[in-house]
Amino acid sequence: MNRGKQIKEARSQVDKTRLYNADEAVALMKKVKFVKFDETVDLKIKIAYKSYQNIRGSVTLPAGTGKDKKVLVICKGDKQKEARDAGADHVGAEDMIEKIKGGWIDFEAVVATPEMMKEVGKLGQILGKKGLMPKPKSGTVTDDVKGIVKELKGGRVEYKADKTGVIHMGIGKVSFEDGAIMDNLKTFFNQIIKDKPSDAKGNYIKSVHICSTMGPGIKINHKGIER
Repeated sequence: MNRGKQIKEARSQVDKTRLYNADEAVALMKKVKFVKFDETVDLKIKIAYKSYQNIRGSVTLPAGTGKDKKVLVICKGDKQKEARDAGADHVGAEDMIEKIKGGWIDFEAVVATPEMMKEVGKLGQILGKKGLMPKPKSGTVTDDVKGIVKELKGGRVEYKADKTGVIHMGIGKVSFEDGAIMDNLKTFFNQIIKDKPSDAKGNYIKSVHICSTMGPGIKINHKGIER
């Protein structure tokens, strides 16, 4: 069966007029899987709120993401050993800053100690465009290097709404047990609720869809997710 027929067959098994309970949606997502590789489980949450730039935050997924995030720590002295011991992939100070200026970008999260932020700030145009600039609010500007590296390597993710008001997040892999996917889904969804801006009124969540990387979207009855 070619890919087009497989996609059509998968879509035919999803009732677009129905709101599925979260556990039903997870089971159906796995049932209609048609590719051999281990797809990412994607959650899409549509926000009914105009100031989308205010919707951002972070959350640690209890079952992890299924992906080993490459972490760079920019620090000096004893903090460098602390970072390496915690599992950081790249550690350095001015040498790392110069590498980034030269076009190196082989990492997915950046941590910096406060003393290094004056120099790291010069990378604003490079790191800012990719959403990688360390920020005190997100905990990535800190002297607790060990703590934040362990969080980032253990399933901590940052999110923000795009220009259309949709939050996209990978919450694991299709190979995860259903319970692990559900734990990540509930944790992430409830963090979005918790981080609701104070001036957002009425029904904050407009819709929630789940899908695998190549699979069809399945609409979830999000009112049944909240703890």
